[in-house]
Amino acid sequence: MIGVRHLLAAAVLATAPVAGAQPSAVTVRTGVDTAAALRPGDVVRLRIWREPDLSGDFAVDETGVVVLPKVGPLQVTSEDPRSLKTRLINAYGAYLNQVSIDVVLLRRVQVVGAVRSPGLYQVDPTMVLSDLLALAGGPTSQGNLKGVRLLRNGQKIRDGLSPSDSVGTTSIRSGDQVYVPEKSWLSRNPWFIRTLIGTAVTVGFAIAR
Repeated sequence: MIGVRHLLAAAVLATAPVAGAQPSAVTVRTGVDTAAALRPGDVVRLRIWREPDLSGDFAVDETGVVVLPKVGPLQVTSEDPRSLKTRLINAYGAYLNQVSIDVVLLRRVQVVGAVRSPGLYQVDPTMVLSDLLALAGGPTSQGNLKGVRLLRNGQKIRDGLSPSDSVGTTSIRSGDQVYVPEKSWLSRNPWFIRTLIGTAVTVGFAIAR
């Protein structure tokens, strides 16, 4: 019986994880641009020449699946956008001969802060930041375009975005927020500085007398 207990103890020790050892990594598909990859709520925009019934904007559901005419359901959140476009063009090429097929993957970006129409917008990565702000009605009279920030999960990712920055070449990705701050109080109230200077000059003359 003692020998059996010793064998059981040895087996437990042999199968127990070594202290400090890291758990085995989950296998992940390589080559996927996670910044550009589609996410639930994003849109696959399909335009097929002379095929209005097959064309349209198709949303990615909460499981990462988009349902396209003829092709059916596709898991799209785990594939590189470039290979996904190629796959869709090839898939429709099997049904249609010598047609023009255009696939655009739209990101979800929320524009907040000092803009006229804050909200969630679907953005073509070829757009520049000024195009995105135009979708939100443009900055208000108080908006400071020199201090535009990129937020992700409530954290600042980048500061000082330029209106000429391309959405596709910046670190903007689906689910991010583009925040337009207001101008400083002094910038919004230049009269205060003029009044302050005028008062100082008046006081200076009074003292000089």
